[in-house]
Amino acid sequence: MNGIVISIDPVIFQLGAFELRWYGVAVMLAIVAGVLISAYLGQKKGIAKEEIYSLAPWVVIGGLLGTRLFHVIDYLEYYLANPWQIFGFEGLAIWGGVVGGGAATIVYARIRHIPLGRLVDAMAPALLTGQMIGRIGCIIDGHILGGVTDLPWGFIYTHPDALIPAHLLGVPIHPYPLYEIMWNAMALLVILRLSRHFTKDGLVFLSYLSLYSLGRFFLTFVRVENVIFWGLQQSQLVAIVMLIAAVAMFIYLARAGNGVAAEKGSAV
Repeated sequence: MNGIVISIDPVIFQLGAFELRWYGVAVMLAIVAGVLISAYLGQKKGIAKEEIYSLAPWVVIGGLLGTRLFHVIDYLEYYLANPWQIFGFEGLAIWGGVVGGGAATIVYARIRHIPLGRLVDAMAPALLTGQMIGRIGCIIDGHILGGVTDLPWGFIYTHPDALIPAHLLGVPIHPYPLYEIMWNAMALLVILRLSRHFTKDGLVFLSYLSLYSLGRFFLTFVRVENVIFWGLQQSQLVAIVMLIAAVAMFIYLARAGNGVAAEKGSAV
């Protein structure tokens, strides 16, 4: 059977009811990397790094609450039957993190009188970097399910503690986390290049949101999640809404006052 065997124990160590998983480590590293990158880019945009450090805990709290909320909504029938499990953190959804963390950022920017567009532009590359690091943890844990595949790069999970369903142990599945890492890496390169030509705050973040939404919509077709309607999963429906909103706002900002600078020697 062709494929890439993932046999790593997702649990690093366990002490009583507490267990440290590689996914948890990846999330912590993603947060640290995101804060440091945001602080560095924020300083270049005139935002004191102390503001980023003060904002970070609120973004993390808002992001965690959002990720959990979106996951619970996606599996609402299960959680209505098991209400106490709503307060766990064994299931998270990135879109919820973007929405929850975004809400915290908006509130903080208004309170501290920081230009929101400038702030989120500094955070956009950090978000993509953090998402890539987090997906590395997903690869080891096995809780992001791709559909069964016969492609030679399919992931084959063999460790019994992997979060993959028992009937998929030893079965090649699409390496969805790897697909998303590759897409996010491409998106990061694109927005870093585009940022050199943007003269209006907010366009970098809107480029990130557009590219990420586009990738999530198409890549999710190889995932195995609950179908809501139109044959689409929750993350795809959210991606459509986010993409439309981001593109519309990008066009509005870009047209309002020449938001994109012309290349040297090219026509304006």
